[in-house]
Amino acid sequence: MSPLSGVADAIRTVGPSHLVSLLDPETMIDTPQGIDAARHLRLSVNDIAEPNEMLVSPSEAHVSQLIGFIRRWDQRSPMLVHCWAGISRSTAAAFIALCTLNENHPEDDLARLVRARGSHAYPNRLMVRLADDILGRKGRMRAAVEALGPARATWEGELFALPVHPGS
Repeated sequence: MSPLSGVADAIRTVGPSHLVSLLDPETMIDTPQGIDAARHLRLSVNDIAEPNEMLVSPSEAHVSQLIGFIRRWDQRSPMLVHCWAGISRSTAAAFIALCTLNENHPEDDLARLVRARGSHAYPNRLMVRLADDILGRKGRMRAAVEALGPARATWEGELFALPVHPGS
């Protein structure tokens, strides 16, 4: 996970094969050098937890695209996920990825792993709620994220990595 300001450095140092950009429509980036455009998922959504007519809310379609992209990833090279600050949308996408790739792993363990690796992580509640429904997690993803409590306050998160399959 990374804030937008760290994407170029993260591409150089981490060498991801796949990139997920979660930015509002006005600040959406083009595919950076070093990433194949077919391996760059660009989701134009605002960082809001409740639908708002003035902004682009994360939707079921957006989250379904994210889940499909994660499922198609071969996992041979890292996937970099970023949003503007690296706090909410990207950490929600990371949690969703962990839940997608580890369907039998307890959601609360996965949420705690995200927070342990990024103390600033505050996953976007709307994205998590939508993924919980799509993945059939029966409210467990929502509950896991709510149980985290407040995150470390910051204007911008730092780059951090997660294991694809915790505990294996």
